[in-house]
Amino acid sequence: MRTQMQKAEAFRALHARPGAFIIPNPWEAGTAKLLAAMGFEALATTSLGLANMLGTSTVSLDAIIDNCRVIAEATDLPVNADLENGGADDPKTAAKAIARAAEAGAVGGSIEDSTGDRNKPIYEFSLAVERVQAAVDAARALPFPFTLTARAENLLWGRNDLDDTIKRLQAFEAAGADVLYSPGVHDIGTIRTVVSSVTKPFNLVMGFADPTLTVDQLSAAGVKRISVGGAMARHALAAFLKSAHEMKEQGAFTFVRDMAPVKEVRAAFK
Repeated sequence: MRTQMQKAEAFRALHARPGAFIIPNPWEAGTAKLLAAMGFEALATTSLGLANMLGTSTVSLDAIIDNCRVIAEATDLPVNADLENGGADDPKTAAKAIARAAEAGAVGGSIEDSTGDRNKPIYEFSLAVERVQAAVDAARALPFPFTLTARAENLLWGRNDLDDTIKRLQAFEAAGADVLYSPGVHDIGTIRTVVSSVTKPFNLVMGFADPTLTVDQLSAAGVKRISVGGAMARHALAAFLKSAHEMKEQGAFTFVRDMAPVKEVRAAFK
C-alpha cells in the first residue's frame, strides 16, 4: 500500500498533468474496489450516495468521516472527501473537518458555501471566503500536501447568478484553494466561461451537467477534474427500483439478465 504522502503526491500530479481526469464517486468499500479494479486513478466520496445508502436525507459529519475512512482503506487510490460545509458555520470549527478527513485517510477534500439551511442556503460572501481561508490554513498545517477544493453552490440552490458564482470562485482561489468547483454548471459555453475566470484546476460534476459532453470536450474547455457526485449511486438505485417494479407489478424477473458478472465482482473484491 502507498503511504498517505505518496497518495497525496499522486493526487497532486493528476491535477498538474495535461488534460482532464475522471474521479468517480463510490459510496462504500465494494464500489470503491470495483472502480479501482477498472483502473481509475483516484476516488471521491459522495455525501448524497452515503445518505442513500443509510436511508436518510442528510448525513452528519461523523458519518461522512466514517465513510471516508472505509473508502480510503478499501483501495490504494487517493481519496477526496466530500465534507459538505464542514459540519459548522464558524470558519475555524468547520476547518477542523480537514484534519479529520486527513486522519481518516483522505488526501483531499472540499468545503462548500452552502449552509444546509433551505431558508438561507448560501453563506454571505465574506463569511464564505473566511471559511475557505480557515480550511486552507488547516490543510497547510498537515504533514502532506492536502488538496483543498472550494465549492460555490449558488446554482444548486436556485441562485442563478453566474457573476456572483464567479466572484466567489475567484475569491476562494485568492484565499488559497487548490481546486475550484461550482456544481450546477450545465452547458459547454457556461463551463468555458467559468473555467476561464480562474487559474486553478476546475472540477466539473456531471450529475448536473449536459450528459452528452465527453471527457475530450471538457478537457478542451479547460476542465481538469470530472466527478459524478451521487449520480452513480442514483443510477444504481434506478436499476434496483426497476427490478423491484418488475417483480411487484409483472411477477417477472428478466432483470437477472443484467446482473454484474460474478467473476468480475469477485476479482475486484479479492
